[in-house]
Amino acid sequence: MIFEVGDKVIYPNHGLGIVERIEEKTILGTTCGFYHLRIVANDTTVLVPVANADGVGLRRAISDEDVDRLFGLLGDGQIDNHQNWKGRFKDNSDKMRSGSIYDVADVLKSLTFLAKSKSLSFREKRMLDRAKFLIISEVSEVMCEKAAAIEDRVDRALEQCFTTKARAAAPRPKVSRTAAVPPPRAQAASAARRTARAAS
Repeated sequence: MIFEVGDKVIYPNHGLGIVERIEEKTILGTTCGFYHLRIVANDTTVLVPVANADGVGLRRAISDEDVDRLFGLLGDGQIDNHQNWKGRFKDNSDKMRSGSIYDVADVLKSLTFLAKSKSLSFREKRMLDRAKFLIISEVSEVMCEKAAAIEDRVDRALEQCFTTKARAAAPRPKVSRTAAVPPPRAQAASAARRTARAAS
């Protein structure tokens, strides 16, 4: 994927950045292009090799349609729930590095849900905070809304997610199966037939 000066891009685990310039540098005799990104959150500059942009997961910010899909995912009631800490941390770390906002949403859902039942480790708490920040900052920029308004919308979507999951997991009430009792007229007709058969 090729970017141009002025493009808003997402650098995994760093958040929203703006391509301020593209220049060539010669390092150890090899000349290659670099994107100069200004990371909006902390106003720092990072250099990303043009040839390695896809490899590090650099992508354009999501569209308005993607925002709708994102909130649908946040509220769908589907939550990855790894019991093993090491496996969970590795999977979540891979998702955070992928660059996909949908992967980050999965991390946000699973860790927020987990935090409701137990205390998270320091590393997972930091990952949870990072996931929420990355989603809020990108959606805020795309929708041109304040971060506080987006955070409220994210929190409501997560509550919907947990409510949906709880409903799906709740045991269904048992339906009592009693023998059907025929109406009085049907009972009388049945008794008359039995009497007629006995008399014949």
